[in-house]
Parts: sequence; structure tokens; C-alpha cells
Amino acid sequence: MNKNNPKQNTVPRPPVVVVMGHIDHGKSTLLDYIRKTNVTENEAGGITQNISAYEVLHKDEEGKDKKITFLDTPGHEAFSKMRERGAIIADIAILVVSAEDGVKPQTIEAWKTIVEMKLPVIVAINKIDKPSANVEKTKQELAENEIYLENYGGKIPCAEISAKVGTGIDVLLSLVLILAEMENLIGNTEENASGFVIEADLDSKRGIQATLIIKNGTIKKGMTIVAGDAVCSTRIIQNYKGEMVDTASFSSPIRLCGFDKMPAVGGMFESFEKKKDALEHMENWKIEQNQKSKGGKPEMKVSDKDIDKKIIPILLKADVSGSIEAIEKEIAKIKCKGELQSAEFKIISEGVGPISESDIKNIANSEDAIIIGFNVKADKSALEIAQKRGITISFFDIIYKMTEWLEVEMEKRRPRVETIETTGRAKIIRAFSRTKERQIIGGKVIEGNMLLNGTVKIMRREFEIGRGKIVNLEKSKVKTSTVEEGQEFGMMIESKIEVAPGDVIELFSIAQK
Repeated sequence: MNKNNPKQNTVPRPPVVVVMGHIDHGKSTLLDYIRKTNVTENEAGGITQNISAYEVLHKDEEGKDKKITFLDTPGHEAFSKMRERGAIIADIAILVVSAEDGVKPQTIEAWKTIVEMKLPVIVAINKIDKPSANVEKTKQELAENEIYLENYGGKIPCAEISAKVGTGIDVLLSLVLILAEMENLIGNTEENASGFVIEADLDSKRGIQATLIIKNGTIKKGMTIVAGDAVCSTRIIQNYKGEMVDTASFSSPIRLCGFDKMPAVGGMFESFEKKKDALEHMENWKIEQNQKSKGGKPEMKVSDKDIDKKIIPILLKADVSGSIEAIEKEIAKIKCKGELQSAEFKIISEGVGPISESDIKNIANSEDAIIIGFNVKADKSALEIAQKRGITISFFDIIYKMTEWLEVEMEKRRPRVETIETTGRAKIIRAFSRTKERQIIGGKVIEGNMLLNGTVKIMRREFEIGRGKIVNLEKSKVKTSTVEEGQEFGMMIESKIEVAPGDVIELFSIAQK
């Protein structure tokens, strides 16, 4: 870096743009059109499930090619954390709203994130080619939700587009470049690169790899990257197309292979010429984290209800760390039905990559354990050992299908609470002959019914003194299976307790709830 004049190497940098909005409003279609490739076909259920980043070129007002980096943040509700991080990483936000559907809950959620992050924003009203599109109504709905567009009481620029056929996309990209110029985005080419980790995963051949967005400086081969407590040397640098490069600068998305551990998605990274400096930086980061954690967390009060709660353990393996974070959030939302909240899921182990034999062995002792693979497979040895031990592995590629399945599993596995329901009461008028454990008695039903083969409580002065079973029931000396309220009966009861006149017998049933 030129120490005499550090501003000498400061130049305008391309904007990093985050595309946000409600599911199905056309975010992926917009990005697909812009980069002329198709992501959606490969995505399970048509939902974008990992953050990706792409560079595009667009001519400015002077006809010069200018770069724009797009972050593709998933729209599914589960990824709100990833969306928030996407917004922190980005310089400009595009809020996509469908001209067919108008403002939806996730539109508002995305808007709140944009406002919180103080991001400059452009609204893209999409699907204007559809017969049911109503642009004016959409603009009014935005205004009703305090999103004020230009000419609608506000200053937010707006582009009317069709991501499918490409109408208005040039206008949108031009607005992005104008907004970037107004924001005066700059970077210094001579500084060591710094930025954010936007994705991390485990490749079976190449080890732990991560996608980074450079926000300042330049990265070169031979440097050392530190992201939290994860370290990587820049032997292999790939650009967003997967091509090998020797150097990359700000706003560029790059992929690095060979991290020693999984870096935190959304965390910052720094780069260093010397490995020694990188390791020193990492140690300082660890000391800072320890000091923060020593602040201690407030003690959690455990309620009586929580003490008897059944914990259902989950082992979770996924394709990328972003998916794990999203799934954790969704699992935390699943509550046991009923007032008692008698069960909850607990992720006891998680990781990136295929389900291995050691995963199965680690969880084999956990009763009721659930093993989930999200967008991953299981090793052959893992499948064999799971089969031997009677352990089921469940595979998913769409988050909401997994949560629907888990809700059913929660209902199956939660502890049942026994409730005793009284269905009939009778007063004993006479007591007749008695053998060892059987007695003939006569009485009158004062509430509900008496049923043959029913189980009864024997009550004396409102206290239960024993239980019995009705083994014979007669009404007017004729055998019957039921005696209704107000009617007299003769009964043979099987019980160790001797029933006396004046006792009350209560017929009850036990229900599992």
C-alpha cells in the first residue's frame, strides 16, 4: 500500500446487490435472466436454498461496462437469518414485488430487514406481462405499508419488469449503477482483501470450501485467509464461474478450498501476506471471543413443566452450513400440541457432508433418535449399520416437507398423559352374597350409565377405597349390557374390597391424551 498517499489506490468499486422479496415473486427468475443461466430447474421444489453470488456487466450512461455483483438470497421463510446477513454484506437492495399478488408477509419482512440495515433500495415490480398484473394496485399496497415510491409520496426508485421475458431489466440495472454512484462506493486495491463468508460446505474430494465476497482490497495466490477461527491458504482461488484465478479484488465473489474447519456463514474474513500474521490475528480473535463469553449468560429458570419434558434427539447432516442454520431455526419452531408441551426436539449432533458410520454409532444409544440428511446421502457402511441396529435415516431436499414430517413424528413420539373420565355413578342400596373376590350387589344409577365389563372405583364417604370390575349386570332380573341413569340394577362385581350399602361406585375410562 502507498503509505504517502493511501487515497491514490482508492477507486470506485462495483455494488454488491441483494435481491429480496416474497417467495414465488420471481427473484430467481430475475437473476436467471440477468446472468442468462437457469438455477431454478436444479433447485428442489423451485426454492433457492443456498446463497450464491454472481457478477454481471452492464453499460452505464457513458456506454462503459460496469460490474454488478448479485447475491441470491433465498426467499423461503426458513432463511431469514441468511437474508439478514445477505443484507449486511450488500450495498444495495432490490425488493421484488409481484404485480399479480401485491404485498405479502415476506415482502414486509424483507422491507423491515432493508430498513434496519439502512440499505439503499430499488423496488422491482415483477410479472407485468401477466394478464392479471395490476401495477397501480401494487404501488398503492406498497404505500399503504409505508413503502413510498417516486411519484407516490416518496423517493424510492422503481422499475416495472418482467423477469420472464426481460422487460425493464435494463432500466433496473441502470438504476442500480446510478444508486451505486450516489452512494460513492470505493475500495483500495493495494490493501489485503477483507469481506464476508457467504457459504461454506464440505466437498468429498476438496475438503472444506467457502464462497467469499470481497468488500475491500485484493486477494492473491499464496496469502492466508482467516475467518473467525478457520484458516485457509489461497492455493486455489476460483471465480463465480468456477474458473481458476490468481488474483481477485473488491465486490468479487470467490471460492476457496482447504479451510482447516468450517467458517461461520455471515462472518468476516481477513487476508494476510504472512501465515504468522494470520495465526496471530486468529489467536487475538479467540481471546476476544473468550472475553465476550465470560460476561456469562443469565441463568435459565426451569419450570415444572420443563422437568418432565421428553427430549427427542436429532442428528442432522446437510449439504452446506447455511442449510443447517435454517433447519435449526425451523426445528425450534415445532411445538408439541396441547397445553402441556410435553416433548421437544433437540439437535444433539450436526455437520456438513454425507451421513457416516460414526454418525450412526454416536447416536445408536439415543432412544427415539431421529437421523436427518438434507440434500446429502449416507455412506454405504452407515446404511448397513443403521439397518442392523434398526435405525431409520430420513432424507429430505425441501425444508418445509421436512418440518411437516417432523410435526407428525413429534405427535407420534410425545408422551401420552392419562386422563380418567367418569362416565357413570351408582349408589349401592343392598349387598348380597360374597365369595372370595366376587360379590352380588343392588343399586340405582344416579348419573350416566353402568356398563358390563366396565371398571369402577368404590367410593366410601367420597374417598376411593378400592376398584372392581362389573362381571354381570341385570335389569329387572334380565341380563343386560347397559343400565341407564335413574334405573335400578343387580350386579356381580369382582373386587378384593367388600361393598356396603351407602357406597357409591363410579364407572370410569382412561383416555390417552
